[in-house]
Amino acid sequence: MASTFHLEIVTPDRKFYEDEVNMAIVRTVEGDVGILRDHVPSVVPLSIGVIKIKKDGKMIRATCSGGFVSIDEDKATIITDAAEWPEEIDVERAKFAMKRAEERLKESNKEVDVLRAQIALSKALNRLRVSKGE
Repeated sequence: MASTFHLEIVTPDRKFYEDEVNMAIVRTVEGDVGILRDHVPSVVPLSIGVIKIKKDGKMIRATCSGGFVSIDEDKATIITDAAEWPEEIDVERAKFAMKRAEERLKESNKEVDVLRAQIALSKALNRLRVSKGE
């Protein structure tokens, strides 16, 4: 049997996921990181991206809106503002958010918060990718 570790994903409003898993892959600010049992203990900031969870030979995916992952030898805890399974994603809402962010980025007035619009666009695109199984 493959070795496992305890993975917990927590958002402000719920415990999103908790189980023994074989591997997790998260998007950090420096790129993707794979987590296995006996990983070097660390705390790493996360970017907007996909959490990939491998358990019993199957890979499942969820969105992650950024946050942190705390890794110990036999446990990893992801703390994020938001996480969603593909079936939870409101595709029409994500498309609307994407279009709105794109429009805001095209505006040239000083009242537009460019960073906020870029983050909204990244989150919407991420949600749409995960909803399609990418």
